[in-house]
Amino acid sequence: MKRNYFVYALKSLVRNYIYVGLTYDLSGRVQRHNAGRERTTRPYLPFELIYSEEHADRITARIREKYLKSGTGKEFLKKLK
Repeated sequence: MKRNYFVYALKSLVRNYIYVGLTYDLSGRVQRHNAGRERTTRPYLPFELIYSEEHADRITARIREKYLKSGTGKEFLKKLK
């Protein structure tokens, strides 16, 4: 079975923090972050989803995730606020 992957960005509602991630279950992943079940994002709760895009395979999704985590990518995401 072929899965589509999502690259997504979450913005903390209380701190100046944007998290970029990769998943095949976008809604479940966002729920996990907001439930405090992800150690890396727990200190920045709560979050809102500010960006997502779908990719046909994990390789292209990972390339895009790396870009969004870069300085240029983060600047792009900050303009979405």
